[in-house]
Amino acid sequence: MRKMFFIVLLSPCKKYILNQTIAMAVSNSPASKSPGAFAKPKLSFWQIWNISFGFLGVQIGYSLQNANTSRILSAIGADPHHLSLFWLAAPLAGFFVQPIVGMSSDKTWTRLGRRIPFILGGAFVSAFAMFFMPNSEHFAELLPPLAFGATMLLLMDTSFNVTMQPFRALVSDMVDESQRNKGYAIQSFLINAGAVAGSLLPFILTSIGVANEPAPGAKVAPTVIWSFYFGGGALLLSVLWTSFRTKEYPPEEYARYHNIDHNEAKEKTSFIQLLRNTPSTMLQLAVTQFFSWFSLFLMWVYTTQGIAQNIWHTTDPKSKDFNDAGNWTGVIFAAYSVFAALYSLVLTPLADKFGRRNTYMLSLIVGGIGLISMMFITDKNLLFIPMIGVGISWAAILALPYAILSASLPAKQTGVYMGIFNATITIPQIAAGLLGGVALTALGEKPINVIGLAGVSMVIAGVMARLVIKSKK
Repeated sequence: MRKMFFIVLLSPCKKYILNQTIAMAVSNSPASKSPGAFAKPKLSFWQIWNISFGFLGVQIGYSLQNANTSRILSAIGADPHHLSLFWLAAPLAGFFVQPIVGMSSDKTWTRLGRRIPFILGGAFVSAFAMFFMPNSEHFAELLPPLAFGATMLLLMDTSFNVTMQPFRALVSDMVDESQRNKGYAIQSFLINAGAVAGSLLPFILTSIGVANEPAPGAKVAPTVIWSFYFGGGALLLSVLWTSFRTKEYPPEEYARYHNIDHNEAKEKTSFIQLLRNTPSTMLQLAVTQFFSWFSLFLMWVYTTQGIAQNIWHTTDPKSKDFNDAGNWTGVIFAAYSVFAALYSLVLTPLADKFGRRNTYMLSLIVGGIGLISMMFITDKNLLFIPMIGVGISWAAILALPYAILSASLPAKQTGVYMGIFNATITIPQIAAGLLGGVALTALGEKPINVIGLAGVSMVIAGVMARLVIKSKK
């Protein structure tokens, strides 16, 4: 099974890296096309690869969190009605942290660069939290296991956000517009590769003989604990690789490449003023973003519980069947990352032919239908079918909003506006976190029905993409 996933992912690797479309995300920035700007040096494939390589480890960690947080929290005592409240850590961290990090990194210049200090610092804290979260039960003398686990989750999410946001801006900083497509394509490939690896880790460890149920008296399965160890180590090593293999441009050189007066770049702009100047396109995108990320959050929170009850017929988080369901969640989450990578190969020609809004709309609707169909599936192997739709939606969500927004982002404030745009991702997740338990009660205490609700929300997102966004393409 695992071999099949990696063959499917890697076979189109070369074409994927050359043609993938998430590069649309800032490639049309007016500042990058200004006639007065000097062209940046052309970078080799491996120089561009090194810039984003750290994202591989970050995404391994992030995917492990997505697939296993509910599993860990349930094992250490969380009520299913409260799971979505614990998951609020991620969007709350992103809401506050990403704009601050974006603004700070726009104005930071150190011997290491402007983005790398944040990338490096966030990675160390993320790895620390990953090592401790699955071992929360062993720190009962400090805090109750559930409180300790929630604290580590908040710490992990905060530091993930500190690390991830500057990676987006780093490609824009370093890569010339003529290579921007390749730069973001490589980053997107590494994101999807990391997502597959992180999601599959518990399943792989089980297949090689690591126990997938807690030892007597323990609460968390060894497969989960060792997966987080491997994930934290991969995160550190990959980020260290980027940090020591990438040399950012010094301030004067950066200003020259982006046609910015160096003194002007140092001028302070209040956050309130930045908000007042928020591009109208960002506000239009926010409507679709709300329903799509509301959907994704519910899917991440309730998939393990939903398929455990619907297919394995258990709600006991310490049982072998529940942990098997948790492993399978990782497998199908890896599958949608594979399908997203494959769909990304054709996303650019589809958007060129049918328009970004139409492609965005159809991609989201297909994902919504996939999620709704999970309510009626009782064979675990059939879950790969809805993951095709989810992968299609995921690829579109990663690329098309940034493509539509890109023309309105000024070069000297790319980081902060990327951070502000992140609010269109975090606010819907906060809403889903607050309403998740209410939805579970209203839908008959069946988590699989909450997945159906997520599907309805994704379909609405697709409709809104066509009705609200005013993009010309």
